Amino acid sequence: MSEVRGELGLGAGYGVDGLEAGPRGLSNVPDHEWVPRLSLPGPVKDQTVQLLHELLVRAARHQVDRIPESSALGAARRTEIVQAAADEATMSVLARLGTFEGRSKFTTWAYKFGILHAGVEVRRVAWRGQEIDLGSIPEPSSTGPTPEGQAEGRDLAVAVRRGLDEALTPHQRRIAVALLVDEVPIDVLADRLGTTRSALYKTLHDARKRLRGFLTDQGYLTLRASKEAAR
Repeated sequence: MSEVRGELGLGAGYGVDGLEAGPRGLSNVPDHEWVPRLSLPGPVKDQTVQLLHELLVRAARHQVDRIPESSALGAARRTEIVQAAADEATMSVLARLGTFEGRSKFTTWAYKFGILHAGVEVRRVAWRGQEIDLGSIPEPSSTGPTPEGQAEGRDLAVAVRRGLDEALTPHQRRIAVALLVDEVPIDVLADRLGTTRSALYKTLHDARKRLRGFLTDQGYLTLRASKEAAR
């Protein structure tokens, strides 16, 4: 985190000269001037980056307070998460200035980055130290509302397990089980596997398509339902 703060030029106090830090400081930047001020090197950019970072600290703190998993963390750890999320969000905003289309206020657009990165940081901390089993598939539950429902549920569960084993590649099966069965957050899984969210989404999309095809061939899904689910 200190390396990121160094890249941003943010020290421990990061006071702002010429632009007042805080709500009034943010309001002193007209919405149409955020991108130009952040684009040109110099003191004005440095000052505006500090204001942007303060905005994203607020966004991250707001999101951390809303996430149930963060309630088990101490105040010091939550503060670290907020700062780390704000640092990463600031870097993301600066890297994506060219994508801002002006459809909303710049501060509204940037605020979302703080929320996103705060969620990522909380999930990383919550899953830190937890093992992710990418090989096994848990046994289906035997409970059901009726004997007929239990039988149908078991039959479908067996078919799904067969589909996971027979229709998917080993990599697709590992990703599908981790994301859909074990409910591992996709950013956590991407971090553990050294890949990207988009790559995992692509793998999951292909796995679902193959599994739907298998279940359709086995008579558990109609062709029409399979096509509608693929949209």
